[in-house]
Amino acid sequence: MTREKEPAAYDLAVIGGGINGCGIARDAAGRGAKVLLLERGDLAQGTSSASTKLIHGGLRYLEHREFGLVRESLAERERLWAMAPHIIRPMRFVLPWVAGLRPRWLLRLGLFLYDHLGARHALPPTESIDLRRHPAGRPLKAGFKRGYVYSDGWVDDARLVILNARDAADRGADIRTRTEALALARRGAEWAILTRHTDGREESFRARAVVNATGPGVLDLLRRAHGDASRSVRLVRGSHIVVARLFDHGFAYFFQLPDGRIFFAIPYAHDFTLIGTTDRDHHGSPDHVRPSEEEIAYLCEGANRYFARAISPQDVIWAYAGVRPLVDDGAGRPEAATRGYRLELEGEPPLLNIYGGKITTYRHLACEAVERLRPFLPRLAKVDWTAAAPLPGGDFPMRGLDKLIADLGCDYPFLDYASVQRIASAYGTCARDWLGDAQGMADLGVHFGHGLTESELRYLITREWAVTAEDILWRRTKLGLRLDAGQKARLDQWLRERA
Repeated sequence: MTREKEPAAYDLAVIGGGINGCGIARDAAGRGAKVLLLERGDLAQGTSSASTKLIHGGLRYLEHREFGLVRESLAERERLWAMAPHIIRPMRFVLPWVAGLRPRWLLRLGLFLYDHLGARHALPPTESIDLRRHPAGRPLKAGFKRGYVYSDGWVDDARLVILNARDAADRGADIRTRTEALALARRGAEWAILTRHTDGREESFRARAVVNATGPGVLDLLRRAHGDASRSVRLVRGSHIVVARLFDHGFAYFFQLPDGRIFFAIPYAHDFTLIGTTDRDHHGSPDHVRPSEEEIAYLCEGANRYFARAISPQDVIWAYAGVRPLVDDGAGRPEAATRGYRLELEGEPPLLNIYGGKITTYRHLACEAVERLRPFLPRLAKVDWTAAAPLPGGDFPMRGLDKLIADLGCDYPFLDYASVQRIASAYGTCARDWLGDAQGMADLGVHFGHGLTESELRYLITREWAVTAEDILWRRTKLGLRLDAGQKARLDQWLRERA
């Protein structure tokens, strides 16, 4: 008689492959825990790749008196930049003053607090500018005279998630993508977890603790765990549009609107401008979320209040939306709802539920989450190690990206500058892991366009859990903005033949 295989046992099972789940998996694995991460789709497939792509304190949160959240976020900016200087970079934001909206004294006070609430060492302080003479004033309509420039950061959000997962795996974590947690049940001192892969295979696991980091699905997983999901989460949809470049300088913009909301216009992938975000309560499924026509028109109209070059929905090259699972604090307007987070620990064996959060504070959230679980997992070391440990590819100086680009350009002269810049900014020092000793494009295999080669694809599949063309084009590389229909079809065919 054949004995049924015993389910694999782990110290910690993290359910959810977004930024919080991957950050927690990385932190716990680095402390010595045996970690399992389950994600029903691709890493960063949901909210964590649909952000405004900022590492920021949240200047507008000061209006809602969220001083603690802003302080925590500001303290993380330079820490994250130092951890991942390839995918995170500093950026200067231009805030024009508009008569009839927020008064100058309020803007100056907010920016003063922004400069002094958190640890700011490498980032330059706020300054007042004359938009009639400053380069950032040239793309704007006539009439804007005064403005302010302050510092924050930009991040490739999806790659931040993937690099946390990669580091977790390098430290022993078992990363299972396209594996859904169907059911959870307490069995003595452990959780029993039943999963199903997208190919239909079912598998069981055991874990001494579970983290529910499913974002918008947090209540759904609670129902699977014990049938009780009486808590309340506010789902807020944020939509963004990408258009052809509206300005040719490196500044971003922070704009105000008459309805009290704000939005950003950010240089994106060199040839584009990213505009967002909206805040709308979301009542449908959190899966496959798309911006509404009304939201796209709203963002175009907002941009047209400021830029001399008008845009319309027909100019939108790409639009995306994500659902943010915010702590329901009873705020009337969705933009006023807190961007803070709440950790809720329940029962034994423990289940830790994550509510809310933002990309900028993910590392701090992960550290706090692991600390909350440490009494139940004696194997965990008591050390906040992630603050000083670079993410894969980020082991070079904070201001060293230009040198890395130059070095890669010298070592691989057959790559055009745009490709070298993209590769360095995505992989950092890990670029050499797949570029290797190539002497020409032919050494990298099939070329699909814009520097995307077979060698890179194999790296993304074997090291970064990529499976589909969408994984590669819209989360790993953003080359979906550049490849034409024929090139995308060729890529899709190559993937199907390899499967």
